[in-house]
Amino acid sequence: MLIRIVKMSFQPEKVDEFLSNFEANKTKIRAFDGCNFLELYRVQNNTNIFFTYSYWTSEADLNTYRHSDLFKGVWSKTKPLFNAKPEAWSVEKVASLE
Repeated sequence: MLIRIVKMSFQPEKVDEFLSNFEANKTKIRAFDGCNFLELYRVQNNTNIFFTYSYWTSEADLNTYRHSDLFKGVWSKTKPLFNAKPEAWSVEKVASLE
């Protein structure tokens, strides 16, 4: 399993536009083959910074998504809203406590 974390910082006046786009596409992203989990987080004291957190069956599945029409459509609407370059990490879970 691969976990993908993406940090995105938006122009404050563009946050609602981002949230609307995410809302319209989150179910499609989650239903994409190989995506097993999807969450969106917002920084408490800097409300224009968000993180997506997703689980993928494999790196190949993530890459298939990243080259899909779905991703291209979502990203084409998201990218112009940034006020800083997004950052992304693919990580492996080392420990989990509940």
